[in-house]
Amino acid sequence: MERNRSDGDLTMSASPRAPSGAAVMRPSVTDALTRAFFEEWAQTGLGALSLERVAKRAGVGKAALYRRWSSKQDMAIELIKAVGLNLTPIPDSGLLLEDLRLILLSLRRTLRHPLIRRILPDLHAEMARTSALSAEIRNTLQYERRERGKVIVDRAIARGELPASADRDLANDALASILYWRIIATGGRVNRAEIDKIAQFIAAGLGRQ
Repeated sequence: MERNRSDGDLTMSASPRAPSGAAVMRPSVTDALTRAFFEEWAQTGLGALSLERVAKRAGVGKAALYRRWSSKQDMAIELIKAVGLNLTPIPDSGLLLEDLRLILLSLRRTLRHPLIRRILPDLHAEMARTSALSAEIRNTLQYERRERGKVIVDRAIARGELPASADRDLANDALASILYWRIIATGGRVNRAEIDKIAQFIAAGLGRQ
């Protein structure tokens, strides 16, 4: 083993060397910093989060962190967007009710994660206080997620399961808000039978044929 000079992490000695004078952006260090950032955020809240403590938690030097992100807000925005789009993939089962059920199950798994349960309310509070953070998240991550969510409704319309007038925004709102309220806001639980009932409720509200 040898210490990587650019990031201060321990890497395998067989790893290829970077050109002289170039910084090595090792994925393992980025992953460690990402985990440390979210762990620190869940513990302290974004407002009190210290990038120095993030680097220490990840076991790397501050230079490794600042080589990737110039500020706490930049780090938060980039990581939220990178992680957020992959948390709940959009299924294509061929049936509206099953697609809704699969999305709800994926959302439930995400919202039950111990870090996410603590981070999401704090994120929304920070977005209300910080216009730049709010704009970035709403105009990129939330927009992209909603556009992907609308695909479920479009497919159902094309299959004849929903009328052409089905409200795609309502579908997005219902999918996210019902589980968020139950799990995050009230600290409740949602079993599989309730997932099925919620899926049926949303499908009926959209005018499922």
